[in-house]
Amino acid sequence: MRLSRSLAPVTLALALVVSLPCDAESHARVPSGHGPAAQLFGAACRTTVRGSHVVAYCHNPYVDTDRVRLHIECAQWWDIDTDGSPVDTGPAMTVRLSGRCWQDVRAVWISHQKVG
Repeated sequence: MRLSRSLAPVTLALALVVSLPCDAESHARVPSGHGPAAQLFGAACRTTVRGSHVVAYCHNPYVDTDRVRLHIECAQWWDIDTDGSPVDTGPAMTVRLSGRCWQDVRAVWISHQKVG
C-alpha cells in the first residue's frame, strides 16, 4: 500500500521526532554520585533575551539552597559584560534575575553554588 502525498510528510516528521536521541530531552539536575548519600540539587532556570535586556527566572524544587548568579556576555567589544549579584534560592522559591547590555547580547548563563 502506498502512502498518499499528504500523509508522507507527516509520517516522516513523526519518525524523526520518535528517533530523537535521549540527550535532546530536558533533564533534572542530578548529581553524579549514586546511592542514598546523593541528593538532588539545583534550581531550574529559564532565560529570556529581548533586545539588550535579559530576564531569568530560577525555581528551586529541592531542599538545599542554591545560590544562583546571572552572567551576561555582550556582543560589542566595547560593551561591558556583567556578572550579577548572587541570589540565594531557598526550597520551593522562585527568584527573578535581570541585566542588560547597551546593545546586543551574545550569551547568557546562570551559575549555581550549593549553600551550606
